[in-house]
Amino acid sequence: MTTPSTETTEIHVVGLCGSLREGGYTRQALKVALRGAEGPGVTTVILDLDPYDLPFCRGKDNQTTYGENVRRFRSAIRAADAIIIATPEYHGSFSGVVKNALDLAGFEEFEGKMIGLVGVSGGRYGASDALNTLRAIGRSLHAWVVPSQATIPSAWESFDENGEPRSQQDLHRLLAVGREVARFARLHKCGEHMQFLKEWETAPVNPGGHAQLAAPPRT
Repeated sequence: MTTPSTETTEIHVVGLCGSLREGGYTRQALKVALRGAEGPGVTTVILDLDPYDLPFCRGKDNQTTYGENVRRFRSAIRAADAIIIATPEYHGSFSGVVKNALDLAGFEEFEGKMIGLVGVSGGRYGASDALNTLRAIGRSLHAWVVPSQATIPSAWESFDENGEPRSQQDLHRLLAVGREVARFARLHKCGEHMQFLKEWETAPVNPGGHAQLAAPPRT
């Protein structure tokens, strides 16, 4: 059987928006990160949680009773090759709507998928605590959390009226998350596992650091 090449492998990237506020900074940051994932053979979509009106998770034993909205949400995540999770940082952690959404999903939706992380914060220290916790959750779901992540401090002053980052550093970090998610997802999906592992092992180990500003182009 012929293994598909990186040139022919199609990738679907879902951006999970962890804020219900329409036009909020989390969504603006996520849109930029998804731009970084765009390219030949790549489709991207933002998954807003508000329209799903997800119920609170009542435990895994009750998932058959959750109804159509939960089934549609899980199906949307399951269809992705990679997921970018964007969240505001609330009280040193990620948003409750993200936690509930992840609790309603599981291995079937996330195992073996690429996950990229984006966080925004109203304070000057960024959303590193929120993203560190999400990184641990990604590992518990047997997903691959890419080394690059982007945290935007003082989000209220970090975007212009068009939703673009004012800082070139923030822009490059957001784009790098999308670029890395799509690249690793393609390598993983196309079956070139040795190349995937080589790329993974040599990727920057300092999430959000300056070394990621010059990330190599996606193949």
